[in-house]
Amino acid sequence: MARDSGTRFDVDEFLANAGAGRKIVQLKRAEAFFAQGDPADCVFYLQRGRVKISVASAAGKEATIRLVSAGDFFGEKAMGADPGLRLTTATAVTACTALRISRTEFLRVMQKEQSFSYLFSSFLLACSLRTQADLVDQLFNRAEKRLARVLLLLAEYSQPGEEDTLIQPISQEALANMIGSTRPRVNAFMSRFRKLGFIEYNTRIRVHKSLLNVFLRD
Repeated sequence: MARDSGTRFDVDEFLANAGAGRKIVQLKRAEAFFAQGDPADCVFYLQRGRVKISVASAAGKEATIRLVSAGDFFGEKAMGADPGLRLTTATAVTACTALRISRTEFLRVMQKEQSFSYLFSSFLLACSLRTQADLVDQLFNRAEKRLARVLLLLAEYSQPGEEDTLIQPISQEALANMIGSTRPRVNAFMSRFRKLGFIEYNTRIRVHKSLLNVFLRD
């Protein structure tokens, strides 16, 4: 990204390195960046790996509501006017490297550096649009289409010219939570997708662009 004229602030450098109010953290698979009920006192920027954001009910039932990819922020509740406590848990799906930015430092840079403020605002807008799309998906699409959409999103086909993609390891239970269905139904859909040649899987899932055909069927 280009530096702001006059200030010579470099967003990429800021997000790549530790400094005042910033610390690089490395987590192993299944370790938590923060847990539901923790103080919302910092924001994370994921440099490497994949993170799941989940929420648990009082009865202990867990649902995965978002998957974070490298280049995304998470823990953004810390930037609220009164952040309070975390409403979600952020868990490393793979080995992860992230930049932990304190709320105080994040606010300072947001106020001072236009390029950083624009980057974070664009991220929040993208999250809002994704949430709206998820809501429409839940309301109007059957479970099979919802699963196909999630798999395509995980494969990140937003990048033009990508080939068929191996997605990060994810359980069928997690997929079921994301589409509001059950693990047996997800297993049945996955088996059908494989028979039709839309996906391949053993330990990891390979998603073919032909999975888009699911959206072309009535």
